[in-house]
Amino acid sequence: MTESTGTEERGIRFTLEEIAGAVGDFGTIFPILLGVAIVCPDVNISHFFLFLAAWFIITGLYYRLPIPIEPMKAIGAIVIAEGLCGGEIVASGIIVGALFLVLGLVGGMTWLGDRIPKSVIRGVQAGLALLLLKTSFGYIVSDVLFAAFSIAIILAFFIASQRTRVPDISALLVLLIGLAAGIATQGMPPFRLMPLPTLILPVPADFIAGTWDLALPQIPLTIANAILATSLLTYDLFPKKGVDPDRLSRTIGAMNLISTPLGGFPMCHGAGGLAAMYRFGARTGGANIIAGIFILIFAVAFAPPEVLTLIPFGVFGGLLVFVALELGKHSAKTESYLVTGVIAVLTLLVGLTVAFIVGMVLAYALKRWEGQQRFVP
Repeated sequence: MTESTGTEERGIRFTLEEIAGAVGDFGTIFPILLGVAIVCPDVNISHFFLFLAAWFIITGLYYRLPIPIEPMKAIGAIVIAEGLCGGEIVASGIIVGALFLVLGLVGGMTWLGDRIPKSVIRGVQAGLALLLLKTSFGYIVSDVLFAAFSIAIILAFFIASQRTRVPDISALLVLLIGLAAGIATQGMPPFRLMPLPTLILPVPADFIAGTWDLALPQIPLTIANAILATSLLTYDLFPKKGVDPDRLSRTIGAMNLISTPLGGFPMCHGAGGLAAMYRFGARTGGANIIAGIFILIFAVAFAPPEVLTLIPFGVFGGLLVFVALELGKHSAKTESYLVTGVIAVLTLLVGLTVAFIVGMVLAYALKRWEGQQRFVP
């Protein structure tokens, strides 16, 4: 996966390979956005999909590479687990958007990334995985049949995608099957046009909750995975067109400052998403444009809010298990199981922000202690 194929000089292409790569990251996109929409009746999921589609297309044209757009996982996981909604989500998007735009403009990404230990990032990932597993369990026990069916499909595609070049479209397939089952039992929802986005102005209390509960846990994950790791992988895969981390930081800042006040969900890039899109054939920004068109169709389809009620809860449970396992898998690549484990456990007990602060203190304390041990005669 670390070799360039030489196709990056051909510009934007629309081929079967690009189409397969376009859906390579859908497994992490749909579960989070759908989960948020279920627990937050004051958000409009069609606007989530609308802005996600727009930024997929813009990013494809801007970078001319398959740079993924993903919902911010920490914010999504906490919203799903704790039911934070509307104003807090918008406030968190404005906060992270402003921060990453400024960091990208002043060249501060590398400096900041060097000061957050990898064990802390892995702990945040592990904590999010546990939160999502806890939430998914509630959906699963309420609809065991569909949950088991969904998990079986996801596992089958996961195994097939690891052994062959079959794209993992399990999330898309499970979602479509769930919708079909809902329509068969409840009937077709009424057709409605997507309402135009309107400006949402958070109140001061939203900014307090959005900062403490959502933005702070998200920031280290975005720095490490969405920016630094994604930048490094672009240089691995496309040596002549690698993307500087500060450039990625600027696009993350811009899309959140523009989209979240209009009802979009906080978004970022992602190394895992880039790897998935590349593995299934994406080599140019054409994959992003195709993905944006697909997601735009979902924006139109989900304009009637009744569509969400059609999907069995077991489907959401199965999809959230998939995202949790993906995060948990990456969290195992830690340099300190103690730091990562403490953060994961504290996330369930007291919340991710406190867990992150404790983890930072613990990581630096261990680093200092190890340094002192080297000088002990």
